[in-house]
Amino acid sequence: MASASERSPDLRTAPELLGHGLRLGPWDADSDADAATWLRARADPEFRRWNTPLKPVTDLAGSRASLRAVAERVADGDSVSFRIDDAASGTTLGHLGVNAIDPVMRVARVGYWVLPEARGHRVAARALTLASRWAFAELRLHRLELGHALGHEASCRVAERSGFPYEGTLRGAMFEAGRLDAFRDVHLHARLATDPQPAEPR
Repeated sequence: MASASERSPDLRTAPELLGHGLRLGPWDADSDADAATWLRARADPEFRRWNTPLKPVTDLAGSRASLRAVAERVADGDSVSFRIDDAASGTTLGHLGVNAIDPVMRVARVGYWVLPEARGHRVAARALTLASRWAFAELRLHRLELGHALGHEASCRVAERSGFPYEGTLRGAMFEAGRLDAFRDVHLHARLATDPQPAEPR
């Protein structure tokens, strides 16, 4: 019998997913538009409030390097990173990653961000619902975990709407905003492949 890792699809780039008015596809480090969008997202105060990258992105060169690192993790099978686009216009709305993929335990962690102008339209919930269905079916995962900083109520709502119930609080499991020497608590949500399907996002 093949192992879990042998049964996993051979992903070199993110596939294209369509649904709920969105198109999810790969980022392109050689695209000027993608590099500029990635940089703008990293500079957004709301992003920086809730996320602390190990390597800050402060210019276009750094943005391209960051996107290339994303592509390398995808090629290695460690993650799958999607650019979220509006299906009708092609406008980029945000990002969603299926990260830290463990094919033996069949678990991964999901994370996302949405550009300021796209907030308030349930983009993250629609993208998460679409990507979760794909991850369970195509990656054959059993469990998807979602963690967000304590107090991030918008992310809490995204999780609940997408079928990720709250499971508990992880103490000191995330860096404080803008610091690599201090920690904050994290809300843990998760969804199993065997859980009921959430309501279709509007």
